[in-house]
Amino acid sequence: MIMIDKLVAGYSAEVDILKGMSLHAEHAEIITLLGPNGCGKSTLLKTIAGFLKPRQGSVTLQGVDISAQPVHHKIRHAGIGFVPQTENVFSALSVRENLQVGGHYLERHQARQRMDELCEAYPVLRRKFKAPAASLSGGERQILALARALMPRPQLLLLDEPSAGLSPKVLLEVFDAICTVRDKEEVTILMVEQNAMEALRISDRAYVLSMGTVALSGKAAELMNDPQVRELYLGGRAA
Repeated sequence: MIMIDKLVAGYSAEVDILKGMSLHAEHAEIITLLGPNGCGKSTLLKTIAGFLKPRQGSVTLQGVDISAQPVHHKIRHAGIGFVPQTENVFSALSVRENLQVGGHYLERHQARQRMDELCEAYPVLRRKFKAPAASLSGGERQILALARALMPRPQLLLLDEPSAGLSPKVLLEVFDAICTVRDKEEVTILMVEQNAMEALRISDRAYVLSMGTVALSGKAAELMNDPQVRELYLGGRAA
């Protein structure tokens, strides 16, 4: 579905953050990217989304090389949705207006129909449809950010730290919402997450990144139960 092949990218000409990164995800898989700060997890998502242009390597989606496409083209034409870690909703806008932003290039009737579908899937959006996003709880804001990214019906959803700043109870609610996204939308999800154990619980496979490359990969359940992985990357706290 998506193939990352020997990707090299960074924020300055002198420093490569991604140093030949290779991985793949199949249709409707949840893939978690784990690893210490600075290993390239968020940089990888930004490169896939088009915020960074790779220096080498390729990003192929459904057999089409999209490496050089800009962000707006990837969202509108390639079917990529991106939810950043912070500033992921427009606080001054209502829930309805945030969803409208996500589907701004859809036909009006298509946007209305899509909002109805998402409000049915996530009832909190219907209950607070006219409320400003600033009034939502952390978990509700994350669900709104997910729904806004889903407005154009993406085939690939990139999530950067969806549990950031959430309490354990709300974290579980957001992860359940992510599972609902995968099951109902049949969308492939690449997720960067520091709450490793909970992320692995809902994932099909995972990659552990280190210094801009893939250190380990495998089925999520196997990595979660691997003593070496637990000791080096999971331990008693999220990694």
